[in-house]
Amino acid sequence: MTSNRTFWRTPKGYSALVLIAAVTYFLLMEHRAHLFYALPFLILLLCPMMHIFMHGGHGEASHGQSDASDNEAYRKGVEDGRRQTLDQTPSETER
Repeated sequence: MTSNRTFWRTPKGYSALVLIAAVTYFLLMEHRAHLFYALPFLILLLCPMMHIFMHGGHGEASHGQSDASDNEAYRKGVEDGRRQTLDQTPSETER
């Protein structure tokens, strides 16, 4: 019987976490001035990195199908919102 352990639950994963924690500690404690100097550049670098790593679904065959269902869900939500708004507004006779 095999166990499905992720990388972070293995001895190598624990070692990597300890190494990351140590590097973070020394960056914050010993090189704080350098880190704050580079912070605006790191924030600007974060934008393209997010586009590279967080847009993983591009190019899939089902991409067009999900757009159609998303548009339909959006239209349904807009119609429901309009109906609720009209139901909640006081009529001229209630004022």
